[in-house]
Amino acid sequence: MHSVILAASGDGIVARLTNWLVDTSSARWFLAVIFVIALLDSVVPVVPSETTVIIGGVAAGAGDQNLILVIIAGAIGAFIGDNLAYLIGRSFHGPISRRATRKPSTQRRLDWAEKQVRERGGLLLVTARFIPGGRTALTISCGLTQQPQRWFVKWVALAVSIWATYAAVLGAIFGKALQDNHTAAFLIAFLTALAINVIIEVVRKRRSSTQHL
Repeated sequence: MHSVILAASGDGIVARLTNWLVDTSSARWFLAVIFVIALLDSVVPVVPSETTVIIGGVAAGAGDQNLILVIIAGAIGAFIGDNLAYLIGRSFHGPISRRATRKPSTQRRLDWAEKQVRERGGLLLVTARFIPGGRTALTISCGLTQQPQRWFVKWVALAVSIWATYAAVLGAIFGKALQDNHTAAFLIAFLTALAINVIIEVVRKRRSSTQHL
C-alpha cells in the first residue's frame, strides 16, 4: 500500500501523512481528523484537506465510514477555518490601511482585491474553494477589505458544502468500485479531483481574460 502512494506523491512528510490517513481511514475517530485538517487547511494551506475528505469518501464507499458524516465533518471544519481566516484578515485591516496611506503599491493591491470580490461576487468564494492556497488568500482578503460578514458567511457555507460533497462523493464512487484496494481507489479519485480542479481554474482564467477584452 505504502509504495504506491509514495510513488505518486513523492517521498517526504506529505507522502507519510497520506499513507497514515489511508491506513487509519476506517477508524471512527477519522471523522475528527477530517474536521481538524479541513479547519487547518483554510488558514495554513499546506495541509491536505481535500485529500483527507477524498480518503474519507473512499472509506465510506468501502463501508468503513458514513458518507454523510464525512461530508459534514469536512464542511464544518472548512467553514470554521474559512471564518477564522476572514477574522485574521479583518484584524489586520487597520495596520494594512495605515501602511496603504504611505505606500501607493499597497493601496493598489487593496483596491484590486476589493474590486475582484465586488465584481465577481460570492461565486468567487465557491470557485476559490477548489484552488488550494487561493481560497486562503481570498478569505483573508475578504476580511482585510471588510466585506460584510453576513454575506461572507452565507457564501462560504455554500462553498464548503459543495466542496465537501464533491470530494467525499468522488472518493465514495471509486471506494465502492474498488473495495478491496483503498490505495488504488484513493489515487484514481485524487487524480480525478485534480483534473477537475485544473479544468475549473482554466475556465476561470479564460472567463476572466474574456471579460477584460
